[in-house]
Order: sequence, then structure tokens, then C-alpha cells
Amino acid sequence: MSVALSLFSSILIVVAVLVMLRNGKLREKYAILWLVIGSLSIVLALFPSMLEFAADAVGVIVPANLLFALAILLLLGVSLHVSRELTILEDETRILAEEVSILRSAVERLSGSNATNVPRDRTDNPMNFDQQRKDQ
Repeated sequence: MSVALSLFSSILIVVAVLVMLRNGKLREKYAILWLVIGSLSIVLALFPSMLEFAADAVGVIVPANLLFALAILLLLGVSLHVSRELTILEDETRILAEEVSILRSAVERLSGSNATNVPRDRTDNPMNFDQQRKDQ
């Protein structure tokens, strides 16, 4: 029964990734990783003896321990990659905020308005800015 359950869950992962990819909720570069993982899970679900062979080849006594160790390494790699992407996005966001601030000050200077209703920093709530524009 556990072989059928693991096969079903592996197929479910692959289908979920394909649906997310089709709907545009997952980018291709991330989908490839998850499709490879799902495919390997399907292979291991169909041929559980492959995990035992790999565990013997590596010198791990319990095959499940090899699977858990590989899963932990995979999750560490994904976490590192996401941290890298987050750092890049934070840098881009900071640069864009600085550029918007420079453009806003240039527009204020050119328009000659005192612009008391324009938020000055990024911590102001954009909803308040929209409400202030409606009040004018």
C-alpha cells in the first residue's frame, strides 16, 4: 500500500507543478527542478529497490536515511537559491525606490507645487496617498 501511496503522491506533485506552470504561477526555471524531483520520486516509487541499491553503494545501512539526507540537502540548496533571489530583488527594489524618489523631486521642482500630499518615503502607506489624491 505504501508503494501505491508514494506513486500517487509523486504523480500529484508532477501534475500540480504542471498546472502551476500552465497558469503562470511558477516560472520555468523553478518548474524544471520540481519536475525532476517529481520524476525521480515516481521512479523510486515504481522501483524501490533502486533506493536500496544506492544506499548500499554509498554505505548507508537504512535506505530511508539516504532519502532523508538527500531531501535535507535539496532543501538547503533551494533555501540558498531563494535567499540569493531575495537579495537580488531587494537590491532592485531599493534602486527603483531611489529612482522614483529622484523623479518625484524632479517633477515637484518642475511643477512648482508645494506637494504637501505627496509621501516622502517608502514607509508611507500607498493607500493613504491614493486617498489624498481623491481628496484634492
